Amino acid sequence: MNLFHRRLASVGFPALMLAVAGLAQAATAEDAGKSIDQMIEKTGTKMQEAKEALGEKAAKTGDYLDDAAITAKIKAEILSDPLLKVLQIHVTTTDGVVRLSGEVDSQQSIERATAIAARVKQVKSVTSELVVKGVK
Repeated sequence: MNLFHRRLASVGFPALMLAVAGLAQAATAEDAGKSIDQMIEKTGTKMQEAKEALGEKAAKTGDYLDDAAITAKIKAEILSDPLLKVLQIHVTTTDGVVRLSGEVDSQQSIERATAIAARVKQVKSVTSELVVKGVK
């Protein structure tokens, strides 16, 4: 059972129990019908709210996973480049925006790392805070 169905059951079942309890206390069939209609409406609203909340959380999780994948891809590309040293370059990605930081051996290393990051799919922009060792 996936998360949505569990949430749906946790919202829907108590609402159904309340409707049944309301039926037992209803004085007339008309009152019982109104009570059921109200409970169905409330349950539908709660279910829609739960669905929307789960959708938002799933989107945020997807964004995080996309950023993590971008970072991993850039680190792998840097690792495979003979000019660059992966331990010198720190990579972070937030909402597709990549930030490179650290101290590297040359200006060429900065340009190369920036180019590698920029060509990875889903990268919106690259900010380089890389500096050449010994140059301040």
